[in-house]
Amino acid sequence: MLHQSSGKWRLGLSLSLVTVFLWGLLPIALSVTLQALDVYTVTWFRFLVSFGILAVYLAGRKQLPPLDKLRSMPFGLLAIATIFLALNYILYLQGLALTAPANAQVLIQLAPVLMGLGGLVIFKERYTLRQWVGVSVLTLGFVLFFNERLSNLIAAKGQYLLGSGIIAIAAAVWAIYALAQKQLLQKLPSSNIMLLIYGGCALLFSPFAQPQLLLTMSLLHWGMLLFCALNTVLAYGSFAEALEHWEASRVSAVLALAPIVTLISVWGVGWLIPNLIAREAITILGVFGAVLVVGGSIAIALGKKSVNR
Repeated sequence: MLHQSSGKWRLGLSLSLVTVFLWGLLPIALSVTLQALDVYTVTWFRFLVSFGILAVYLAGRKQLPPLDKLRSMPFGLLAIATIFLALNYILYLQGLALTAPANAQVLIQLAPVLMGLGGLVIFKERYTLRQWVGVSVLTLGFVLFFNERLSNLIAAKGQYLLGSGIIAIAAAVWAIYALAQKQLLQKLPSSNIMLLIYGGCALLFSPFAQPQLLLTMSLLHWGMLLFCALNTVLAYGSFAEALEHWEASRVSAVLALAPIVTLISVWGVGWLIPNLIAREAITILGVFGAVLVVGGSIAIALGKKSVNR
C-alpha cells in the first residue's frame, strides 16, 4: 500500500516553509565552509553531527526505533533513500565547484519539480485546473527571475556545462530520495527514518573524510560548518514531517521558494559583509519573476483537490 498523508495541511505548510527558509540560507554557509574543507569532509561532518543530535534527542524521549519495527523495515527502500540522499549531497557540491552558485540554484529547482511529478504518478495525487495554472505561473516566474542565468547556461561550455549537468543529476537523485522517504513513513515516524538515513550516510562518507582538517579551521569556518550540520537536522526533519501531513506534490511547490530566500540572503550578506560573499544583482524583471514564483507556489500548495481521499 502507498503512504497517505494525514490531511493536516496547515502543519504540512508550516513545516515546508521552515524547510524553505533553512535551505535558502544553506548555500551561503556552504560556500564559506568550502573555503576551508573538501566536499567529502563537509558532507561527512553534517551527517555525523545530525545523527548524533537526533540519536540523543530520540533517546531522551525514549523514541528510538524499536527492534520489531526495524525487522519489518523494507531495507531495499531504506537503502535507496540513503544512497540517493548521499549522492545528492556530494553531486550538488561537486557541481557547485564547477559552475556559478546562482546557476546551481536554477538547476537544483528540478528537484522539487520532479518530486511533485513523482507524487502525481506514484502516489496518485491530483492537481486541479487552478493548480496546473499555478505550475505555469511558477515556471514563467523562474524563467523571468533567472533570465540572465538561463542565457548563460544555454551558452555554456566546458567545466561550466559539466557542472550544470552534475547539478541536474543531483536534482534527479534527490527526487528519488524524497519519494522513497515518503513511502518509508508507512513503517516508522519521520524522525526514526532520518536517524537511520543520517547514520547510513555518515558511514558511506567516512572513508573519504579528512577529520584532521577540522583542526586547521578558523572560528568563522567552524561557525558555518556547525550551522550546516544543524541545518541538516532541522531542515530535513521538517521536510520529512511535512511529507507525513501533506501531499508530496504540494510540498514540492512550496520548496520552489528556496532560491528566492537564497538570493535575498546573498544580497543582504553581501551588503553587510562585502568581503565574505558577492552580492547578486536582481533586475526589475527578476523581481517580477519572484512575485510570480511566490504566487504560483501558493496556487499549487493551497488549491483544493478535485477528488476526495
